[in-house]
Order: sequence, then C-alpha cells, then structure tokens
Amino acid sequence: MEQLNIALLHYSCPPVVGGVEEVIRQQANLFHRYYHKVKIFAGAGEQFTQNYRVEINPLLSSRNKQVMKAHEMALAGDFQLLDKLAHKVYQYLSHALTNFDILIAHNVLTMRYNLPLTYAIFRLAQDDQIPIISWNHDSPFFYDDYPRYLDQSPWNILKRAHAKIYYVVISESRKRQFARLYGSGHHIYVVPNGIDPIQFFRLDPTTVRIIQEQKLFEGDFLMVQPSRLHPRKNVELSIRVTRALQDRGVQARLLVTGAYDPHEPKTVAYYKQLVALARELKIAPDVLIMAEYKFQSGQSLTPDRIIIRDLYLISDILFMPSFQEGFGIPLLESGMIKLPIVCSNIPPFREIGGNDVCFFDLDDSPDEIAEKILKFTSRLPTRRFFRKVIKEYAWDNIYHYRLLPLLQEVRNDFLRLK
Repeated sequence: MEQLNIALLHYSCPPVVGGVEEVIRQQANLFHRYYHKVKIFAGAGEQFTQNYRVEINPLLSSRNKQVMKAHEMALAGDFQLLDKLAHKVYQYLSHALTNFDILIAHNVLTMRYNLPLTYAIFRLAQDDQIPIISWNHDSPFFYDDYPRYLDQSPWNILKRAHAKIYYVVISESRKRQFARLYGSGHHIYVVPNGIDPIQFFRLDPTTVRIIQEQKLFEGDFLMVQPSRLHPRKNVELSIRVTRALQDRGVQARLLVTGAYDPHEPKTVAYYKQLVALARELKIAPDVLIMAEYKFQSGQSLTPDRIIIRDLYLISDILFMPSFQEGFGIPLLESGMIKLPIVCSNIPPFREIGGNDVCFFDLDDSPDEIAEKILKFTSRLPTRRFFRKVIKEYAWDNIYHYRLLPLLQEVRNDFLRLK
C-alpha cells in the first residue's frame, strides 16, 4: 500500500468544537493509523495531538477580521481586498502544500465564511498544483432562507463545481442536492461520515491489533465466550454452533478468551481437541482462541481483563454453553454493557438471567441452538443496528472500501493528466 502525504483543511480544528472539526480529527487519526503522513491546516485551533502536525494560519479562519472586511467590501461592489487576500492565501497554500500528494478541503468550497480561501483553492486546482477533494458537508443553497446575495458574484462561486476538483458528499441525499446545485457533468462520490469504535470504546492497542489482523469489524456476527479451556465449559458446542450459523449464511466468528493450564494434561488435551474440531468443521480461521493467539509478527498474545472487556464491546452476543457453573460473572459483565446473552439452561444462569436472556437446553442440537440465536437476535433492533454501524460506518471499513480507493483514483488521475 502506497503511503500518501495528505493535507486536511478547514476553517478550524480541535480543540475548537464542531461537527466538521470532529470529522477532521477522526480522518487524521485514521490516516495516521494506516501510516500515511497527514497534516491539518486550519485558521483556528491548536496542536491538539502529538501524532501528526497541525498548522494554524489565521487567514484560513472564518472569523478573520481582514476576511470579514473583504466580505463587507465585496457586498458593496469593491473586490480589491478580496482579490488581494485570495492571492495571499494562494501563495501560502502553494508553498505549504509543495510536498503533499492530495488536499482534502472540508466545506470551504461550499460555505460563505472565507471567500478568499475558496478562490485560492479554485486557482490551485486550475493551475494543477495538487489534486483536490472538496469534502462537502453542507451548502446554504439547500435552505429556503439563504441570503440572496449569494446568487451574485463573487459569492456564486459557492454553487459552481470546478472541473479539476473531485467532490465528496456525506450521504445519498446530499448527493442529490449537490447534483442539482452543480448541474450535470460532475461526478460526485458518497463517503459517509463515520465513527471510530477504537476511540469511542477506548480500545486497548493490543485489541486494535487483533481487530485489524482478523478484520473483526467486517464480520456479520461475533460470539464471545470468556471461559477457561476446561471440558465443563463446553467450548466444543460453541464451535459446532458457529458452524451451524455459517451453514445458515451468517458470517459468524467465535472469540474464546480463556486460557488453559499448560501444567494440566487434561486441559492441554482439551485445547488440542478444540483445535482439531475447528479444523474438521472447516472453520479454523473463524475460531479465535486467544490463549494461543499469535500476531502476524509471531508475537504471542497475553490476554488480560482489558482485552476481554474490549472483545465484549465489539461482539454481538455472549455465548455461555457451560455444563456446570457455580455462578456466572460474565452474565453480569454483559449486563453492564447491554450485550445480549445466550446461555445454557443451568441453575446459576437461570438465577441470574431470569427472563432477560436466551436459554437453550444442553441436549439441544447445534442446529436448534443456532435457530434460537437467530430468532432471539432478530428481535433485538439495537443489536442489528450495532452491527450495521460497525460494518458500514466504522472508519476502518470506510477507509478500506471507499476512502482509500478514492484517494488512489484521484492521485492516479492527477498524475496521468498532468
């Protein structure tokens, strides 16, 4: 994968609070996570992280006094200051972006808050200085009460698309709106705003490595079983149920977090039995036994309570098929984070779970249990929506399937046509 030098630009950035500011922070974090060099250019904000650079130039701000004066003069028909500032911003950006591969400008080509900046970026595109993506969140022209002076020069640049600029919108509805505004002949890409589960849940870096190596955000259904590898934990049933779910078209995966005692021959033999069963059922890649997990680097994983908690947070259900238990702490932990529970119908689980969990009998077949799971989870819209959000709106998935292909296309087109 080619590492790119990416510039992100907006009127302001964190710690300034705002929706676009938060998207920029998330995108910068994402690019940094995948080893791109990223830098934020803004008119207001601070160096809010040590992971990448932030450069503040007040001329990029929406509240710059000179810019606001230029707007006032333009309303009176005097464009002299506007032109002067546009040239000054153009010169600044031409120099500042020399070593960058691509510029992503958020909202500054669609909103009326800094016309000199808008004109400067149009000139950068016209002069083939750098490939430019205009990331369009909003436009005043979508609202009936927009100021009518925006229909006139120089403001009407905000309703025009530049042939050399690529346009990204954040939803299909926004795409229809911008298509009507810009007219035909301009390709508009849809890349939704996302959410970063890694930051939202404050996932441990070790968990993040597992998620990325195993592509856990891309699956349909994750079952977590936080049990020691002991025969009474009935992990073999979990493996068979995983197979039964896959036979029903569900891309299910099993996360077993418990360890075994290497000094106890019985549990060592049980672990080997589980590995053999997963291979026999042809689902070995989908049964992740964390006690023996090795990273692609060859490093062994040492699961701890934080990693176990993280796997709860990204899973769809807690699955506990134990033959025997004295209590059932994992049920309490799952209750704390609203994780649906499917478990064997044994006394301690009945005592804890009552009518709020899904029970199965230990003599139920894997197929019967799989059907119970699907019926139970089909009645949980929050579970379905959770998986939809992870698959479609997690920034990592957006990056792999939408954003990175777009960056590569834009960069390759620019190099080919230049």
